[in-house]
Amino acid sequence: MSISLQIPFSNAYAALPDRFYVRVLPTPVKNPALIRFNSALAQELGIEFHAASTSDDNNDNELAQIFSGNQIPDNAAPLAMAYSGHQFGQLNPQLGDGRAILLGDLLDIRGLRRDIQLKGSGRTPFSRSGDGRSPLGPVLREYILCEAMHALGVPTTRALAAVSSGEWVIRDGREPGAVFARVAASHIRVGTFQYFALRRDGEAVKQLADHVLARHYPHINSSDDDAYLQLFEAICRKQAELIAQWMQLGFIHGVMNTDNMTVSGEAIDYGPCAFMDAYHPETVFSSIDRHGRYAYQNQPAIGQWNLARLAETLLPLFNDDEKTAVEKATAILQDFALWQQQAWLEHMREKLGFSALKNSDQALIENLLALLAEGRIDYTLFFRRLSDCSQPDSERQALLELLNLPECRSSATLVQNINDWLDDWQQQLIQHGDSDSAGQRMLNKNPAYIARNHRVAEAITAAEEGDFSVFEQLLQVLAEPYRSKAEYADYEQPPKPDEKVLRTFCGT
Repeated sequence: MSISLQIPFSNAYAALPDRFYVRVLPTPVKNPALIRFNSALAQELGIEFHAASTSDDNNDNELAQIFSGNQIPDNAAPLAMAYSGHQFGQLNPQLGDGRAILLGDLLDIRGLRRDIQLKGSGRTPFSRSGDGRSPLGPVLREYILCEAMHALGVPTTRALAAVSSGEWVIRDGREPGAVFARVAASHIRVGTFQYFALRRDGEAVKQLADHVLARHYPHINSSDDDAYLQLFEAICRKQAELIAQWMQLGFIHGVMNTDNMTVSGEAIDYGPCAFMDAYHPETVFSSIDRHGRYAYQNQPAIGQWNLARLAETLLPLFNDDEKTAVEKATAILQDFALWQQQAWLEHMREKLGFSALKNSDQALIENLLALLAEGRIDYTLFFRRLSDCSQPDSERQALLELLNLPECRSSATLVQNINDWLDDWQQQLIQHGDSDSAGQRMLNKNPAYIARNHRVAEAITAAEEGDFSVFEQLLQVLAEPYRSKAEYADYEQPPKPDEKVLRTFCGT
């Protein structure tokens, strides 16, 4: 079969020394079948698909062969990346791509370098006792979450394709297998730097830092004496914004290990993640986070902890004197908390319809979140309906009806306190001069649709039984999260008591 899919690989990462990776080919699967191909993303990447046949089935078959790993595209340079990582605070000195293979990287139509990686593509030298495969469920979950986060405006890895393998994967029982084609600005992680620092390979740390500077932060002059310190600060600023951005949406990553934090500032590895329904800052969904390390409210502190581990690897590049290097890194890490808090306040300011942040707004925001937590009020729906209440004479019934949801812990005192808060907020909108424009501004900031756990679970369950229409419908809904449509009204609703998903899983 001739290759009619042209991927313009140039493979900058593969040009790094051999100790950065192991060259390995995907393990073929028995009967690949295309589940979904993201043609819009393919166009962004400059991928050209010249139909070799008028038959859609034949074209789908070729896509399945390529994105299952059965057929390697021209100019690809398949490899498994080496990295370490702190997992739930415990250092694992050698992780690496145990079930993923980087096909290669390319320059997209904007001139930005992007990776294409296959997950679930078979064993690599980093697999240890694993099989290198992925069940169908985690593949669909990551596809949904990648594209949902992208539509919400969060910097994220993307979904290029999903392919069923025609094979079974054994986890708790037999599950259908699949392969996921993921796109990222890069797959370089905090753990990638840790891998070489742990081996006292300063030359490799510097080569990796230089690669990251050129690839992700070209505005930094690499000849500057403090170029690596500027690099560290830039990475910290991106992570501060990223965490603030996903937290204002009620998102919990679930497994913020150092091998799951990219230096590019993209969200990556959607395993045991979730969007909150009812708001509470201590919310945890991950089945393996038994002590709440990665709870919703802990995410900024964990981000800072991870970045401290990155700083440790870069200290020799900051300054020849270790004490001076530590002082410089510490100052940036302390600023991280300020950057993250400021970014979060700016997002919350927008969610409340204010055009500019004032000193009094932080107390207003914190008071509201305390009320939401007290009542276990649906986070997404509350902010969406709040947009209809920006005027002093606005009808509040639809908003207050959220206090009747099964999970809500309503009381007469809570209702009164929310009404008092609404009065205060409306007056502050007037004082800000934002009363007339707040409603539309809020609709553009507060989504109607998020990838709610029960909807994701529903799509996966149906797909495991051979019905992908639920998956396709959910993707269609999530593609325009800020635009309410009457026919999608059910997708705005939180789960009923028997639909609630309380635990999410890693999928490895």
